[in-house]
Amino acid sequence: MTEIKPPALVDSAWLAARLDARDVRIIEIAGIGQDDRTAYQAGHIPGATCWNWKPMLWDSHIRDFPSPEVFAQRMSAAGIGNDTTVVVYGEPMQFGAYAWWVLHYCGHERVCVLDGGRRRWIADGHPLVTADGTGTPAPAPVVHTRAARNENMRAGREHVLAAIGQPRTLILDARSPPEYRGERVGAPGAPDVGAVRYGRIPGARHLEYRELLGADERFRPRSELRALFEARGADAHDPVIAYCRMSHRATVLYFAMTVLLGYQKARVYDGSWTEWGSMVGVPIER
Repeated sequence: MTEIKPPALVDSAWLAARLDARDVRIIEIAGIGQDDRTAYQAGHIPGATCWNWKPMLWDSHIRDFPSPEVFAQRMSAAGIGNDTTVVVYGEPMQFGAYAWWVLHYCGHERVCVLDGGRRRWIADGHPLVTADGTGTPAPAPVVHTRAARNENMRAGREHVLAAIGQPRTLILDARSPPEYRGERVGAPGAPDVGAVRYGRIPGARHLEYRELLGADERFRPRSELRALFEARGADAHDPVIAYCRMSHRATVLYFAMTVLLGYQKARVYDGSWTEWGSMVGVPIER
């Protein structure tokens, strides 16, 4: 029997107690720089399968998310039914939050983020297993029926354009300081690519996603998170739009706002700077 809806943020003890549960699937999301699944091959949580983020979470041809029909097919093939609890963690960390956001957006509600991911799992004394070249075998296919998208989670460029200059709508930039200042379009340590113009969306306040996390990559206490958002002018009752370069880091802000702090009107602009910094005629601030 499927248990009640799980919490959106779970710790290592919660997951360790459910490693053998038939209705739980553990997914490591291989993000940018992990195309060959290096971290997963070196050691992953027992029972976890690995998804490369783009083939599983995006449409195969256009920059969008899979249609409801394709999403249901992918979940079915991955052994995930509508009542399956999916626990995600990322490499890097933000890809776990991104997978949580995409799965929720596409209509799968039983999704949890493992707080602290692999790093906290190890720190808490839990074992990793290594892959034999193929990894954990995929579960047998099951039925996942079509679900409606949750469009209230997502902002498009038209929402952002309308929000510029509106005092009740806050735009938050989750990128690194050099990106926010207009010195880079790519994150430090990575190729400086991703858009044709440097800068930020006019009026955007800066809140780098790393500020929300401790050294072990767990979310900071709610009181500290609330203070960080309020220092940027955020109000739990007013609209907030979060963005970064491709929206992975922005979903960390969205998770903290909606799950941990109870914000009701937060959205992610998933086009983020790769779209905004390459569009003709939109305003840019430096």
